[in-house]
Amino acid sequence: MPHAKTPTKSATGRRRRFALAGAGVLLASATALVSSGPLPAIPAAAVTAASRDAAVPPGSAAPVVPLNKARVTAAVLDLDGTGLRPTLYGDDTPYDTASIIKVDILAALLLQAQDAGRPLDATQGTLARAMIEHSDNAAANALWRQIGLAPGLEAANKRLGLTSTKGGPGFLWGLTRTTASDQIRLLRAVFGPGPTALDKTSRSAIRTLMTHIADDQSWGVSAAGSGWALKNGWLERTATGLWDINSIGQVTMNGHRYLVAVLSDGNTSMNDGISLVERTARTAVSAASAR
Repeated sequence: MPHAKTPTKSATGRRRRFALAGAGVLLASATALVSSGPLPAIPAAAVTAASRDAAVPPGSAAPVVPLNKARVTAAVLDLDGTGLRPTLYGDDTPYDTASIIKVDILAALLLQAQDAGRPLDATQGTLARAMIEHSDNAAANALWRQIGLAPGLEAANKRLGLTSTKGGPGFLWGLTRTTASDQIRLLRAVFGPGPTALDKTSRSAIRTLMTHIADDQSWGVSAAGSGWALKNGWLERTATGLWDINSIGQVTMNGHRYLVAVLSDGNTSMNDGISLVERTARTAVSAASAR
């Protein structure tokens, strides 16, 4: 699936940047979790500008007001609270996933490896890292095939507790349909304290990769707190020129950990969509924190 056009980058204070030394240590930890041995380095040619998702958020704490025909839905779950169900903001209707589906693809791949009683092999580990950290589409294509396309994804999701996610047709993984509440179910299987089909090593692998998103992609739900782990997705629709902009992950605010999923579509530009998603995430998490 071709990537959307990349907007012009602008320097913002909110963009997270890792010191090189620290990043090296953390990446070593991530690779150790994904397979039993160290992962080979990703060749530079394997993560090209054409195969990356990249965006820089504009930002303000303005009220959540979608532009034109854009729509947005958020779901928030306080992992350190007493509630077991997420709080929803907006209608919990299906949206196309774009690249947030890559977390679900990795979860399915890890479940299959667990069933076979083995870790991911070196090639799978390299593809997983490229797919999550750099949102590499070629890596996602390869792993989508390996999990068995939509049927493989849906079989894994049944075990993970998802109820409203339908895999994209054929090789179009980005056209998978999902809801904000289903994305919270996925995140809970990764970050939550309760029992899950994913074992401890698999959960740690996904968590670690989601904390090492490329600097130019550290927008979205990360605007709502600190200590974030996330995955974003974006897609310009060829028929309308409008944008799907989505973001899922975990953030910390006031000492509590929150799972956050914000899905939107109908945005007139990528930057408008990012701004909407970030404002929505901040508003939803702040409201949950005040409860």
